[in-house]
Amino acid sequence: MDLGYNGKAVLVTAASKGLGKASALALAKEGARVIISSRSEQALADAARDIEQQTGQKVITIPADVSQPEDVERLFQEVRKATTELFGLVCNAGGPPAGSFLSFADDDWQRAFETNLLSVVRLVRASVPLMETSGGRIITIASSSVKVPIPGLILSNTMRAGVQGLMKTLSIELAEKGILVNTVCPGRIATDRLQALDQAKAEREGKTLEQVQQESLQDIPLKRYGEPHEFGQLVAYLLSPANTYLTGSTYMVDGGMVKAL
Repeated sequence: MDLGYNGKAVLVTAASKGLGKASALALAKEGARVIISSRSEQALADAARDIEQQTGQKVITIPADVSQPEDVERLFQEVRKATTELFGLVCNAGGPPAGSFLSFADDDWQRAFETNLLSVVRLVRASVPLMETSGGRIITIASSSVKVPIPGLILSNTMRAGVQGLMKTLSIELAEKGILVNTVCPGRIATDRLQALDQAKAEREGKTLEQVQQESLQDIPLKRYGEPHEFGQLVAYLLSPANTYLTGSTYMVDGGMVKAL
């Protein structure tokens, strides 16, 4: 299926690895003009080279930390040098650390807020002027915790739920501008972050990594972790011109793990 990108510009943040990179790769395969951003300039360059080798598409890189307002401003100064119209935006950022409520101080909450919620506000605010002429698509990568909170991830549970509320509201406010807004939530996708969370749980519970992973599979009807490219494929469709009527929704990419309606 031709998703109709035809060189339309899209920006993906936190795209040097994991779900951000998987999304950028899927977009490049579909013919989008991909701009990727991440805190690490070297990791960003490595990701761009990998995507270019796999797709033959040129990738633009702009280092930035989306938790910092001045970095978001500078990011969009560079985006505007690359394109006068931005068709797609994927808001993504690294997840906050694991821990319980009493283990975190105000600074931890503020850092999670800046990284995982306020970053989305700033990215969308900067993107809308570049989408108003021809319309566009915005996606935020959140978490299955927006449906069922994940034990030990209180910072993520709180901020991701806030993002979902923001995105639902934006889908209403931005509809008249032809901008479609959706949230995509990974379940247990085989990324470095999931590996780290599984390892931390294993150490906390005195189990092996393999035991923790096998226990997790019991909650997934498909009995396996998802692959990053499976996540990226949905992002590529929702962000594409082929998507003309899907907005204001939250999509689970979880192999059936979340049992909530």
